[in-house]
Amino acid sequence: MPSTETSLVVRRLSDHVREIALIRPALFNRVDAALHRDLTSALHEIARDPEARAVVLSSEGKAFSAGGDFDLMEAAHTNASVRSEIVEDGRRLMSAFFDLPQPIIAAVQGPAIGLGATIALACDAVVAAESAYLADTHVQLGLAAGDGGCLVWPAAAGMLRARRHLLTGDPLNAPVAFQLGLVTDLVENPDEARPVAITLAQRIAELAPLAVQATKKSLNQVTRTRANEVLDLSLSYEERTLASNDLMEGVSAFRDRRAPKFTGT
Repeated sequence: MPSTETSLVVRRLSDHVREIALIRPALFNRVDAALHRDLTSALHEIARDPEARAVVLSSEGKAFSAGGDFDLMEAAHTNASVRSEIVEDGRRLMSAFFDLPQPIIAAVQGPAIGLGATIALACDAVVAAESAYLADTHVQLGLAAGDGGCLVWPAAAGMLRARRHLLTGDPLNAPVAFQLGLVTDLVENPDEARPVAITLAQRIAELAPLAVQATKKSLNQVTRTRANEVLDLSLSYEERTLASNDLMEGVSAFRDRRAPKFTGT
């Protein structure tokens, strides 16, 4: 499962609770190709574990995940093969979430941005610190929100609120996200998110596993049905915008800390 650079670890917290921890705090747990594939493999590994009944998804450092990797975006801009790989990696990652039979709880101690927010909202519960926030900033960089945002944001927040934030990239702080349904459990301090998520996972693990997993599989089917309606389309638009000049302008503007000047090309 691991790539040449370790991007995550899978921990056995108890007989029936597993943890996937993103462990690159210096990079704000950005999702490059390695983390894409390692997270997908970790989800598949736990799905096959007959003793696992609940999962915690956590991360180290100040950010839950800063989203996509700029170096990967720049490589994709001029390379159709890299663009195709990104799309396929995104499709496989979302499928791994949809196929996971165990409930998974996200412990969001800090910002969850772009794909980081999608990953959190693909979980069955989101425990977040009051200082954390969720944001899908694809459009601010010149990208279509193709890697699952158009699926998980409407499911969590409702279509109108999802449109408002996916079309602007504006963030939602955790207290507001809690009121709107994108966060299920709110904690005061960042260091409380993981323990509270673990406690929730342990509670679920103590319930009847046949009943819990049958319910989870039914909910997965709802998500999979919605995904069949939008995911391929949104991924194709993201692949197209990865080749755009606007993406390069968006990345450059972010690095230069200036407002981008998009041209629609």
